[in-house]
Amino acid sequence: MDERDIFNPDPSENNDQQPYSPQHERAADNNVSNGTHNMEQHSAYTNSTPPPPPPPYNQPNGYQNGYGQQQQGFYGQQPYGQPQRPVYDKFMYEPIGFEELERSQNSSNSGSSENEPRRPKGQSAVLIMFVILIIISALMAVFGIVYDIINSDKVIEKIGSPKPVILYKEEKPNGANDAEKYKDENGKYTPEGAAALVKPSIVKIYTYKNYSNFNAKIPVGTGSGIVLNEDGYIATNAHVLEAEGYHVVETVDGETYSAAVIGRDSKTDIAVVKIDADGLTPAILGNSDEAVVGEQVIAIGNPANLASTVTDGIVSAVNRKISSDTGGFEMDCIQTNADISPGNSGGALVNMYGQVIGITSSKYVSAEFEGLGFAITINEATPVIEELIKNGYVGGRFKIGIQLYDMSSEGNIKKIQEELGFDLPKDFKGVYIIRIEKDYDIANTDLKEGDFITAINGNAVSTYHELYDTIKSQYKAGDKVPATCAHIDKDGEISYYDIEFKLAEDTSGNY
Repeated sequence: MDERDIFNPDPSENNDQQPYSPQHERAADNNVSNGTHNMEQHSAYTNSTPPPPPPPYNQPNGYQNGYGQQQQGFYGQQPYGQPQRPVYDKFMYEPIGFEELERSQNSSNSGSSENEPRRPKGQSAVLIMFVILIIISALMAVFGIVYDIINSDKVIEKIGSPKPVILYKEEKPNGANDAEKYKDENGKYTPEGAAALVKPSIVKIYTYKNYSNFNAKIPVGTGSGIVLNEDGYIATNAHVLEAEGYHVVETVDGETYSAAVIGRDSKTDIAVVKIDADGLTPAILGNSDEAVVGEQVIAIGNPANLASTVTDGIVSAVNRKISSDTGGFEMDCIQTNADISPGNSGGALVNMYGQVIGITSSKYVSAEFEGLGFAITINEATPVIEELIKNGYVGGRFKIGIQLYDMSSEGNIKKIQEELGFDLPKDFKGVYIIRIEKDYDIANTDLKEGDFITAINGNAVSTYHELYDTIKSQYKAGDKVPATCAHIDKDGEISYYDIEFKLAEDTSGNY
């Protein structure tokens, strides 16, 4: 009995069992009446092979064109992995193997949806939680804003409104700036009183190399000056001026005047200029010998081109012998801790009685230490000022007509030995002559360049000050001066000889 006999039983047999039609093999018009199928359809089904599966059913490689052309495996078995062909039994209402076939068909029909990747359950849960958190955060933010708006008045009441910043400002009492408040019954001023009294007497001096530089507004430098009288005489420092320069004076009221150099003495660093002006306010000169250590003073000048600057301090010391950085000539100075800077040169050191007791000079300021300022005492400056106004130079000055190195320092001694080319004999003293000017009487003596002057009229000299002071104490311009000289050879042998020379008057003001 083959498989067809199972599907098609003999119709003569009395069998009340109805033949089974698989779902996919049923006709499209399911004409069923009283539980029986259309006989023509049943006859066709029993006399032929079952129809092929519908197109959506994707057959595996084990099928080609329906059930009738199934590929066989080894020994006529169904290929591995393929759904079993339904087998009908006359004692069974449903064919064996249809469950697998229908599952395969349903899998083919829904293949497109099953092939799509499904989101893991854990990832979906995280996404849902994230959305929930965002919604909660948004709700809380909205709640917080609404709450703050509703309760803002209560918060302000607790904190309190911000207090305004109060600036305390007062004015001086009436009459505090009156002039009589700056001066006591003894005639002593306060610092502001002394400054107000003397500032109109301090001027600013602009120095130009020539008139062309003046037109181009290119000054060489600026300094200060002290008005000496109503006619326009002004005292200042010599280093503020140029010997052949052009100078302009600016008074405290801003007026400018061309200034003429009356006299300039580099030795003392004192100079006098004059402007054509009337009605100036002269300064009152005091007695510097009355200055007391610890006494309050102010310095008035134009440092850094800042007009009428006032600094204060005290008298730190008196009778200081200080030489400027341009030469070795010593001047009697007052030491003070009042600031003295470039531009202060030629200005005034003033006591609390409104008196000028010194002429400040940056040339006498210590560059190594702070708080050390010096002013040439007015008592030493006054004779020089008077001589410059009277003669245009300081009279009674003499000049020898030589240039020299003295032995005041180890550096100078080393220079002398370099000039000679050998060391000096031990304990030898004198001033070394490096140049003799031919226009002076000393050029007519036996003194030669490279020799030494060791004594003046029997008084040993080895420095410039010893030479100058010895001559000044005994002689004046036009006098004959005896001197002892020395020549040293390469072997260190010293030859002494005497000369006599005439002193010339010095009107140059140079040092």
